[in-house]
Amino acid sequence: MIHHIISEHLPIDRVEEIITKGYKLALSDDARKRIVSCREYLDRKMEQTTRPIYGVTTGFGSLCNISIEADALSQLQKNLMMSHACGTGARVPSQIVRLMIFLKAQSLSYGHSGVQLATVERMIEMYNNDILPVVYDQGSLGASGDLAPLAHLCLPLVGLGEVEVDGKVVPAAEVLAQRGWEPITLRSKEGLALLNGTQFMSAYGVWSLIGARRLSRWADYIGAMALDAFDGRMEPFEHIVHAIRPHKGQIATAENFRRMMEGSQIAAQPKQHVQDPYSFRCIPQVHGASKDTIDYVESVLTTEINSATDNPSVFPDWDEVISAGNFHGQPIAVAMDFLAIAVAELGNISERRTYKLISGARNLPAFLVANPGLNSGFMIPQYTAASIVSQSKGLCMPASVDSIPSSQGQEDHVSMGSNAATKLLRVVDNTERVLAIELMNAAQALEFRRPLRSSQFVERMFEAYRQRVPFVDNDQVMYPHIASSVEFLRTYEVAD
Repeated sequence: MIHHIISEHLPIDRVEEIITKGYKLALSDDARKRIVSCREYLDRKMEQTTRPIYGVTTGFGSLCNISIEADALSQLQKNLMMSHACGTGARVPSQIVRLMIFLKAQSLSYGHSGVQLATVERMIEMYNNDILPVVYDQGSLGASGDLAPLAHLCLPLVGLGEVEVDGKVVPAAEVLAQRGWEPITLRSKEGLALLNGTQFMSAYGVWSLIGARRLSRWADYIGAMALDAFDGRMEPFEHIVHAIRPHKGQIATAENFRRMMEGSQIAAQPKQHVQDPYSFRCIPQVHGASKDTIDYVESVLTTEINSATDNPSVFPDWDEVISAGNFHGQPIAVAMDFLAIAVAELGNISERRTYKLISGARNLPAFLVANPGLNSGFMIPQYTAASIVSQSKGLCMPASVDSIPSSQGQEDHVSMGSNAATKLLRVVDNTERVLAIELMNAAQALEFRRPLRSSQFVERMFEAYRQRVPFVDNDQVMYPHIASSVEFLRTYEVAD
């Protein structure tokens, strides 16, 4: 079985490969040495100093001025984990929980957290054996990291909480007993290292980013089919237009369309109209802006997942234990709010193209009805798309501009990045459905252009789609076709 060696630098493409191909995880020798060295240093530091060390020999948050006796430090860390497991709401999807474990182990492997080697190894064993803690999606303020969800993630390490195994939710203690695993006895600082950090936000962000990149590609593919189905003009995609306003994403989008539309009989025929509506004419500008945003967010998240984000930070080489704020989610909270806007706009312009396709313009029948009269055709899928787009607009209110003080004012500015993260995923899922509805309409409309053919690229995609979703000549129950269209977007491999 192929292993990912924890602590190698992780670009987003590498993360996607690891989580989609079922790779196992393993610590590198360097990571093991860093973890052990950091833990040994912290133990020596505690023996040699009488100065309070936040979270190591003191209480937490506004209780930071209360010192804890040495024989109670282990219980302190376990108490922290139990008291902070205050999650509620919906369960976090299993693929994101798996990613949380992965990213948490990655962050701890840098040797700035003071955890035991056994703790990180147990997390990796859970990942490799598909033992997934039950985590809830509400409860984090996004600083001091994702306390509540990470508490739920790490409870099973000490034999508490619940896990999902083989599709069933069972007490973690039962699974540990079945496998002969002793619960981890936490050492000083470990509970804080496990609960501080941005892995809940980051896991949602990375998963959503992977989805956003896929949907950005699909927006171009489906937009190309819709453009030809609407008998759109190709002049707005000419390179010289974009050379005088050279945004990277705009240029890339126009180039994509020129390549995808090459050889189309429909695009080549003389046009009766002088220009197209914005939802077609401005595809390079709108899709391109989303591409540029996706690239920016990818750079932010790549930095985040290759970082140590707990507190305090331990620096054995500098003989320092520093309480600071690397758990604060603001860098990715702002980025995830931005990504939600970019992805929502792909859905926003998609719904407008769907509306144009059913509007009865350009010699297309109203509502794309093959046999008008008794049939409503594609009237209502556009309603559905409009409803989803409206919801996404509401979800684009930035979470990162809010802050509610906590812990008696000690934690007086928080990022709300967890809320940015969870609503970002909803926007991604929404946009997938909107694009799937546009594809339904574009394929239906394209058939009314026969005998003219679109490009080889579009026709190949059209033929594959028709194997799953039929032409609708008389009214049918439509929701299965929408579901099939969504599944097509998830499973069809587009050959460029």
